[in-house]
Amino acid sequence: MGIVGVAGQNPLVVAAIAVLALSLGLAAAGQDGPARIIASLFAGGVAAWTAVGMVRSLLKGKWGLDILAVTAIVATLLVGEYVAAIIVVVMLTGGEALEDFAAGRAKRELKALLDRAPRVAHRQVDGGLVEDVLLEEIRPGDLLVVRPSEVVPVDAVLVSAAASFDESSLTGESLPVDREEGEDVLSGSVNGTAAALVRATTSAADSQFSQIVALVREASESKAPVVRLADRYAVPFTLFSLALGVLGWWLSGDPHRFAEVLVVATPCPLLIAAPVAFMGGMSRAAKHGVIVKGGAVIEVLSRVRTVAFDKTGTLTRGRPELVDVRPAGTFDAATLLTLAASAEQYSTHALASSVVDAAVARGLVLERGEGAEEAATNGVLAHVGGHRVLVGKRAYVGSEVGARLDEPDLGPGELAVYVAVDRAFAGVVVLRDLPRPEAKGTLERLAAAGVGHTLMLTGDSPTTARSIAGELGVTDVRPELLPLDKVEIVRAAEPRPVLMVGDGVNDAPVLAAADVGIAMGARGSTAASESADAVVLVEDISRTAKAVEISQHTVRVALQSIWLGIALSVGLMLVALTGALPAVAGALLQELVDLATILNALRAIGRVRPRTAAAAPGRGAAAVVR
Repeated sequence: MGIVGVAGQNPLVVAAIAVLALSLGLAAAGQDGPARIIASLFAGGVAAWTAVGMVRSLLKGKWGLDILAVTAIVATLLVGEYVAAIIVVVMLTGGEALEDFAAGRAKRELKALLDRAPRVAHRQVDGGLVEDVLLEEIRPGDLLVVRPSEVVPVDAVLVSAAASFDESSLTGESLPVDREEGEDVLSGSVNGTAAALVRATTSAADSQFSQIVALVREASESKAPVVRLADRYAVPFTLFSLALGVLGWWLSGDPHRFAEVLVVATPCPLLIAAPVAFMGGMSRAAKHGVIVKGGAVIEVLSRVRTVAFDKTGTLTRGRPELVDVRPAGTFDAATLLTLAASAEQYSTHALASSVVDAAVARGLVLERGEGAEEAATNGVLAHVGGHRVLVGKRAYVGSEVGARLDEPDLGPGELAVYVAVDRAFAGVVVLRDLPRPEAKGTLERLAAAGVGHTLMLTGDSPTTARSIAGELGVTDVRPELLPLDKVEIVRAAEPRPVLMVGDGVNDAPVLAAADVGIAMGARGSTAASESADAVVLVEDISRTAKAVEISQHTVRVALQSIWLGIALSVGLMLVALTGALPAVAGALLQELVDLATILNALRAIGRVRPRTAAAAPGRGAAAVVR
């Protein structure tokens, strides 16, 4: 039996099994009196203790299913079925041990992250000496030695020539990743077979792995609405069971019949099924690189009918390439790009880094700016080399020069970043951003999962927004939006629930406004990750579709398990109503119901197949703008 295998986790289970064995041994030896006394005292004590806890819960407004177990124990003792009473006690106490065991199995992937969280790091000091320090003492710039098979304690840059890291617990990818000198190394990844030297880029508190661990703790402590719904089944199930027991007593005139019915009405299936299934679903999502903050998120994700996407860095790669520089007036291309990149180096927008990288790649020397100011999603203003430089959207720059700027001729998927110098239009920098190769397949999988309405929310112009939307199959495009516009659209979107997917600082408000917000956390900001209900740890938007598929499977398994337990219990109660099921046999059969329920709930950990295969990587260009 499953209880015996996990009995050691709960001393009361061991005591119950011991009393059961002792009572059966005494009865077999003809000592029925002592057996009855020992069993009755123990079972009565457990019933009294459980009743006290039940009353406390009732005073707090929580109705539980323990009343059935207590009534069954008392009823079997009153009619002399002390063996059945002890078996009910074993089930009641063993149910908690079974739940702990099953939940522990379900939380395996979540616990793996928590268990691997490092406590100390090896810091290299002057002279090459290495000292062990607490994680809290690490500061950006510290040189750290990561020994073979050790966890990287904080986000860092590789100083060694090359190293290999296992990122499977963060990304779900099983193959090791090779890093070269100067490349970023994720905290939480496991070093390979050779020691590596890294330079910390964050403190422990600000590192990605620390934030992931916090999300995991939050997720593992949550309780989903469907679990509370299972608790609320207690009222009708209890009343139905008591009524059926009373009916059996009245029809037969035998109080034994009441006890026989209640013995098979014990509540373990309802108490265990949903928590185990939901923890299994969160575990499964974590294995696929998605940290879901709680069971409530799983429940809402399973019912999502509308999904809204930010575009830059979400549906697209977020790494636009420079296509052309088109100066106006007296500026040449090199001067225009230098001024634009010098201002953009003070911007947090995804496009800014592309302009800066393009200028550096061309060998241009950026100038230091002063008084830099960024207007979220619109552009950036900075004083560079004695010039007032404004870089950003057409309307934003147009307001500076006091004229409406014409959109230049652009190829499919291209976009223009406008530049004004000293309040005069100076030209445009043309970029191109390709869609993520998995974006189209992700939308198809979401549609197959029942998400019928897709939205693209962007600050882009209508022309370029519709270009990428048409390529990916997004039907509802909302261009030229400010952050607050996105919030209002998501709040008004139908049908609900609404899922919002985005990354970056500017997405934090709309992620919080959605019924469920998912942040692309590998490059997304801390603000976005904290506002979101789930975080994708890798640069792969298809994980959002996977999260929806896992959630639907989890809720389906949870509800199936609940109803399986109810159906089996009701079936046994109806058999007991006829008098064909003795109390002892009924108690043993109810244990099998518990095991069946747990095993079914654990299916939530199993493989979830996508409804459709992911589409091939998209081809062609995509356009984005601030």
